[in-house]
Amino acid sequence: MLKKLVYAFQEGTLEMKSLLGGKGANLAEMTRIGLPVPPGFTVTTEACNQYYEHNSQLWTELKEEILKELKALESTTNKEFGSISNPLLVSVRSGAVFSMPGMMDTILNLGLNDESVKGIAKATNNERFAYDSYRRFIQMFGDVVLNIEKYKFDSILEKRKHDRGIEQDTELTAEDLKDIVEEFKKVVKKEWGKDFPQDTEEQLLMAVEAVFKSWNNQRAKIYRKLHEIPDDLGTAVNIQSMVFGNMGETCGTGVAFTRNPSTGEKKLFGEFLLNAQGEDVVAGIRTPEEIQVLNEKMPKVYEEFVNVTKLLEKHYKDMQDIEFTIENEKLYMLQTRSGKRTAMAAINIAVDMVNEGLITKEEAVLRVEPHQLDQLLHPTFDETALKEAEVITKGLPASAGAATGKIYFTPEDVVKAKNEGERAILVRVETSPEDIEGMVSSEGILTGRGGMTSHAAVVARGMGKCCVAGAGEIRIDEVNKVMKVRDNVYAEGDYISLDGSQGIVYKGEIKTQTPELLGNFAVLMGWADEFRRLKIRTNADTARDAKQALEFGAEGIGLCRTEHMFFEESRIFAVRQMILSTTLEGREKALAKLLPMQREDFIALFEAIKGLPVTIRLLDPPLHEFLPHEEEDVIKLANEMGVSKEDLLDVVNDLKEFNPMLGHRGCRLAITYPEIYAMQTRAIMEAAIHVHKTTGYIIVPEIMVPLVGEIKEFEQVKRIILNVIEEVFEENDIKIPYLIGTMIEIPRACITADEIAKEAEFFSFGTNDLSQMTFGFSRDDAGKFIGEYVDKNIFEKDPFQRIDRKGVGKLMKMAVDLGKTTRPDIKLGICGEHGGEPNSIEFCHMLGLAYVSCSPFRVPIARLAAAHASLRHPQ
Repeated sequence: MLKKLVYAFQEGTLEMKSLLGGKGANLAEMTRIGLPVPPGFTVTTEACNQYYEHNSQLWTELKEEILKELKALESTTNKEFGSISNPLLVSVRSGAVFSMPGMMDTILNLGLNDESVKGIAKATNNERFAYDSYRRFIQMFGDVVLNIEKYKFDSILEKRKHDRGIEQDTELTAEDLKDIVEEFKKVVKKEWGKDFPQDTEEQLLMAVEAVFKSWNNQRAKIYRKLHEIPDDLGTAVNIQSMVFGNMGETCGTGVAFTRNPSTGEKKLFGEFLLNAQGEDVVAGIRTPEEIQVLNEKMPKVYEEFVNVTKLLEKHYKDMQDIEFTIENEKLYMLQTRSGKRTAMAAINIAVDMVNEGLITKEEAVLRVEPHQLDQLLHPTFDETALKEAEVITKGLPASAGAATGKIYFTPEDVVKAKNEGERAILVRVETSPEDIEGMVSSEGILTGRGGMTSHAAVVARGMGKCCVAGAGEIRIDEVNKVMKVRDNVYAEGDYISLDGSQGIVYKGEIKTQTPELLGNFAVLMGWADEFRRLKIRTNADTARDAKQALEFGAEGIGLCRTEHMFFEESRIFAVRQMILSTTLEGREKALAKLLPMQREDFIALFEAIKGLPVTIRLLDPPLHEFLPHEEEDVIKLANEMGVSKEDLLDVVNDLKEFNPMLGHRGCRLAITYPEIYAMQTRAIMEAAIHVHKTTGYIIVPEIMVPLVGEIKEFEQVKRIILNVIEEVFEENDIKIPYLIGTMIEIPRACITADEIAKEAEFFSFGTNDLSQMTFGFSRDDAGKFIGEYVDKNIFEKDPFQRIDRKGVGKLMKMAVDLGKTTRPDIKLGICGEHGGEPNSIEFCHMLGLAYVSCSPFRVPIARLAAAHASLRHPQ
């Protein structure tokens, strides 16, 4: 028997989401619990995947199954598809497993043709409505199915309104709309080469195919990549009998959220339009009214709607995003789904729902995606600077946050500006799904039209981008690349600033400030800390960074890169003296100057971290990095050091390497110049003793030797370190605890980890270098081609952003297992950039590491990701 590929709404359940898609499963669920849902059926995601297997062709059995379900729908609605007297019209919408707002294509009023439009006019006694629906259908079908650019239809509509001297579409008469329909059909004939299809079954099958094709359109691919949605899930197609919000003033359409998606406030939030279809609200073609105004216009409908929203939120135990239509004062539910929300709203809703007894603390922690916290961890506008800022105009606060940048009017220009290192604000009349790349690359988004549920608003909130929508005073001239507000003109490249929380547009750049994380954020993070097993440390080279990380909840320093301390202006000269010295005596003299500076660095760091663990990596980069390369700088340094330019150039050239990342760096430096690590060890231990004596903190320095690939390297360097430690203990007549370990960043170290663990008391995975050496990629050059690898599905994700579990991950597991066989209590952590990436943190949890270390601003993300890992993979 052939597999069933089409399900009526009453046959589905919420649990069938992977088969019916999110929208189809929710329509089935709402039907099941008795809500007013127009009847219909869903073509499954499996049909979409089979469509691609059938060389992107609909096959006979699927067509027959769709048309059979259509007959059943005719019988349910007592209407006939394509009939002249009582026609059935349907909407055709996509519905992927994961919500992808605005990414896929929708067609309304399908089933209209030159004959059935007369039937609709007669059945409803409303000719204007019938032809308004027909012109909308031709335009949507032309755009989505026939790939005719929308503006070719829009210009006809706008010209008619201009000629008639009217503003709104609703002011067009039936005669206007009949003319527009004829003009639209001419556009189709010219662009497509054939007449607009009159066979309604052909229309339906073409529309189903168009939705399947839209799964692989450019904007859908970009959205999936951005939100890490697999490409092989496919989309379902929902075919639903039409209800009409555009039949007159007793009809309408709207979108609402059961709580505020920007703040999380427990208050119905949404918009509606009378005498309109759903696309009008989402596209921002007319500026809608707040949902509460519906209570004045249709109190009974409003009351029923409020009750339905409460029921849905209680049923799904989450904030819902709901689409509805009112036809002659009767309410119909067209969609419900878990609503997209800002990070702030996600946290507030999760905590409130625990307090309301709707969900558990564990569910609340899992409700907030770690990467969402990024939205909260970045600066807001400085209050003082804000007081002096000049307001250009106001719009709607569509997506919270603050952004400042140069104005650009096309997504292409925004992408180009970002690639050139500029901050850009995307300014559009209204955004459409085609603008996705520009939206991703922008600092923020400003639109002249559209409401709080417009495309710009919904997509910006999902991305955590600041957005001000519907700033109606703005006149945007995309051709001349200027934006006008009253008498003021702002050109491409001018700076503006957006406050997405207030909906305010400011002139120029505004200084920003770091946010404080209080209230529900602290509550949620407290719950996350209860559930996580991994400790979270930070990568910090200065006391300032360490303090910031502690405020975000760091539990120590997992990586202090000592070379960053050498680049300061006050000490680079001494570093260069040390490098240029040709004798041991000369080097030690220069190092003696650096010793007190390094000691002070470590004292500040140990004081800031207040007795928490600190892992300090001894000097790692090749020495040539500290030397000038431009001739002008070489001459200046030669003069300062009292050597000839030629002698200095000889040293610079001697230190040059063909492949410095695999060259004379890390522990190899200490094999050649042991005095460098001796000085650093002395600075660390003297600082630890000083802080212990002055503050009472028990400081346990973790001294980390970088780039070890052979046990004998480590043994030799360890002897240097131990000799200095003993000297310092004798000189100060005190002993303090310490650990000596290594960074595991060379594949050979992973394979021989059992040997290295005989001497090393801890391992810290340096996954940046480990990935570089495992793949044979230069991290600094891979950016030129990694994008291609991801685009062409060779890599799912850039391996420098997320741990490659199959390759690098296998080496890490080998090192963990081998290290533990020799030293069961070995301390294991990670300090590469991957330490702040949620998927990599999950992997570290599964490997049994003790901690991850990441940059200060990623500490809260790591805390939450570690809690997710514990809840999903209990150990």
